[in-house]
Amino acid sequence: MRKLCPNYDLPDGLETVLEVPIPEEMFVSNKTSNHRSWQNMKSWMTLKPNTEQQRPSMVTVFGGRNTEIQLLLGVIGAPLIPLPINHNDNFITKNIKDHPIEASMAKYIVKQYIAAVGGEKALGCIDSMYAMGKVKMAASEFSAGEGSVNSKVVKVRNLRHGGGGEVGGFVLWQKRPELWCLELVVSGCKISAGSDGKVAWRQTPWHHSHASRGPPRPLRRFLQGLDPRSTANLFTNSVCVGEKTIDDEDCFVLKLEAEPSALRARSSTNLEIIRHTVWGCFSQRTGLLIQLEDSHLLRIKSPGNDGVFWETTMESSIQDYRTVDGINIAHAGHTRVSLFRFGENSESHSRTRMEEVWTIEEVDFNIKGLSTDCFLPPGDLKKEEEGFGIVPSDVRLPFKLRNDRSSRVHGSKIVAIDVDECDDISSSDDDDDDELF
Repeated sequence: MRKLCPNYDLPDGLETVLEVPIPEEMFVSNKTSNHRSWQNMKSWMTLKPNTEQQRPSMVTVFGGRNTEIQLLLGVIGAPLIPLPINHNDNFITKNIKDHPIEASMAKYIVKQYIAAVGGEKALGCIDSMYAMGKVKMAASEFSAGEGSVNSKVVKVRNLRHGGGGEVGGFVLWQKRPELWCLELVVSGCKISAGSDGKVAWRQTPWHHSHASRGPPRPLRRFLQGLDPRSTANLFTNSVCVGEKTIDDEDCFVLKLEAEPSALRARSSTNLEIIRHTVWGCFSQRTGLLIQLEDSHLLRIKSPGNDGVFWETTMESSIQDYRTVDGINIAHAGHTRVSLFRFGENSESHSRTRMEEVWTIEEVDFNIKGLSTDCFLPPGDLKKEEEGFGIVPSDVRLPFKLRNDRSSRVHGSKIVAIDVDECDDISSSDDDDDDELF
């Protein structure tokens, strides 16, 4: 990852400090001239989907690269977990035997996990953290008419078999679970998200800054092996539902359901969050979290019928644990996403699959000078109103952009999905005509 951008125009000029580090893949090899390196980096930062060669399957399914990138960032970029996490250094305070057997087993497994990642004393010494890494994202498959005789499946990419993908970098900052900030840049598109402890917000190039409904919740990326303390606090109230073998590793499976009150706080008159469930798979051999999965079901209400249902499932494999200042931190992983639309008739069913591969380049704790001012929301933050911008029930993914611009997307049917917050999924010619899931 490159943090500094050389000044190729002025040999004696100062290097530019990048807000988000750029992956090395964006620079060509040393055999090529510096001018070509600079041009390659600039082309990555300036997304121009209309001027590049695109795979026919991608154009057919998504209508272009810009639409695909916005879809990826909306779904995988900054999802949140179902529940707020209380800041607690005494992870298990009550007698384990005072709980039902499933809850007691879960608390025992969490205790083993705390010991495996470094122990309560080491975790209690962490006041803040920073992480920097790179990602590769791709939409891998789209199928329409699932369950019908006219079902069609289009394979787009496969990251595991060198299927390309969109490359980017990200920076994470955290000061206690309720204060966090993310900056993620993928192929020239930047998404920012954060929480100041009172409100969780998100900002994209194609939509105004907006806050999520309900109490602020932590970023899912922190639970992908980066924040063991939040992971332990989250699964303290879970139950053990059995065992599972993952990549020849025997694991305990812990399950946590979002409370009905939390789901109602995130719902509106036109949109109902039916359930949001999290599963954590902890290795019986090492005690570490090696897989995180969550499933999210919502219903878009419409007059005269039961509405349309959207189910999103995210499964993350968490790998490459390394010790940083006495804490075991995961440095790599792979997330698979399935976005399923159903309801009405089988011809209208559709499923979109996406993937993300990520690696962590740097991690540090107890950052000097990281104050609460670093987590303030944007000045143009807009609170979501109840019923704000619900997408019509006859909308399906994916859709082509009617007007394709890199700076701001106007008039698109679908440009992004926030599976956790049911946030904005489109923008229109009129700002008042925003839509969301």
